[in-house]
This record gives sequence, C-alpha cells and structure tokens, in this order.
Amino acid sequence: MKKRKKRNSQNKIAMLSITFVVAVLFIAMMTKSLKLQQQISDYRTEIKAVESQMEEEKERTKEIDEIKERMDTDEYVAEVAREKLGLVKDNEIVFKEEEK
Repeated sequence: MKKRKKRNSQNKIAMLSITFVVAVLFIAMMTKSLKLQQQISDYRTEIKAVESQMEEEKERTKEIDEIKERMDTDEYVAEVAREKLGLVKDNEIVFKEEEK
C-alpha cells in the first residue's frame, strides 16, 4: 500500500512538472508570437511609406522627363538665349528701362 501511495505521489509530481514546463513553453511561444505580429505590422507600415515614396519619385521622374523634352526644343534654346545671354533676333528692337 505504501508503495502505491508513494508511486501515486511521484506521478502527481511528474504530471505537475510536465504541466508547468508546457505552460512555460506556451507562454514563451505566445510572447514571441506577439513580438512577431508587431514586427509584421511595423514592416507593413514601412512598406506603405516606401510605396508612397516610390510614387512621389515616379512623379518627379515624369516631371524631369517633361522638362528634358522641353529643353530639346528650339523654343527653349531661343528663350534661354534671350533671358540669360541677352541675344535678339536680326529684326528685333531692344528697349531697356532706365535705372533709377
């Protein structure tokens, strides 16, 4: 009889120990899972920010391409020659304001 009680007592202790270990592992896994979920959320936010930045850069590239196309025209060359270099066409008359 004493052996049976001792064995039952040992079984209960073993079962409690196993239950404790399983509980600790479960808590550890849940904690890690929550951290991973937060990390995933942070990455999704970062992806949205990068995608937004990409759209802005695409728009900027489009504007630069439009400017580049405009710069290749004769009208632009003439405009720059007049504004920056002060050049005029053969039959044009230049009027200058008096400085005060």
